[in-house]
Amino acid sequence: MLLDYINKAMSKAVYEKLEDGTCSGVIPNCPGTIAFANTLFECEEELLSVLEGWIIVKTRYGDELPTISK
Repeated sequence: MLLDYINKAMSKAVYEKLEDGTCSGVIPNCPGTIAFANTLFECEEELLSVLEGWIIVKTRYGDELPTISK
């Protein structure tokens, strides 16, 4: 169930190439999840790590996770 949530959230990620050639990524449904890296692949890996930490913090403090539809 958690893996399904992570996969759905990552499928909603939006990536952008920045002026300096690096990449940024955000998951709009999960406020505060943002990552920066030198390549798109590294940015995706970093965003996944950020999302996992974000989920841990949200659940630790009893906050509801936003619903993410397919």
